[in-house]
Amino acid sequence: MIAQRNSGRVVRPAHGRWIQAGAAAALVLALLPVSARSSSPDEDIAVHVRKDGQQIVVDVDCPVDAPPSIVWDVLTDFDRMAQFMSNLKHSGVTSRVDDVLRVHQTVGVSVGLVKLNFDNVREIELVPYREIRSRLVSGDLKASESVTRIVETGARVHIVNSGRFTTKMWVPPYIGPALFESATRKQFGEIRTEIRRRSALARPQT
Repeated sequence: MIAQRNSGRVVRPAHGRWIQAGAAAALVLALLPVSARSSSPDEDIAVHVRKDGQQIVVDVDCPVDAPPSIVWDVLTDFDRMAQFMSNLKHSGVTSRVDDVLRVHQTVGVSVGLVKLNFDNVREIELVPYREIRSRLVSGDLKASESVTRIVETGARVHIVNSGRFTTKMWVPPYIGPALFESATRKQFGEIRTEIRRRSALARPQT
């Protein structure tokens, strides 16, 4: 890839794929009709995304009718997570000391003809059976940290996630957060589908 000059600034080849992906993603979202963007079956999953300087701030509230123990098992099933989350190409625990894990994951992103893989290693601290704390150790993000909590409200459980991360690519101020919102809702929708599947298997047969 040849470096390009834009307004006197050189865009170096190492970052070209990020710019290409961001531009392609923005174009795809812009071409989607409004109905296609808002007809997700997981609209009850509340996702709020905003930019705070260079950081992307994401807050999620995902309701699910399932036993908290099954919710915990799915959220911490890192070795099998790639089986029920479509954007994960690989996920596995590389080390564990008590309730602190190192988890390696490869995320695959496809936007049109642009296909990218992102590697990251996270340190996961488990607070059974209430909280999962995650921070980036190494990978293709500049920084990332999040907390996921299991909150019981009567018979319903809420998966409440708050995260902050900084990318190595430029994120468009309006389209970027909308893309992150859509991807996050899909991710938690797939997690909820797996929780429901395991809950159904755990019910006594009559």
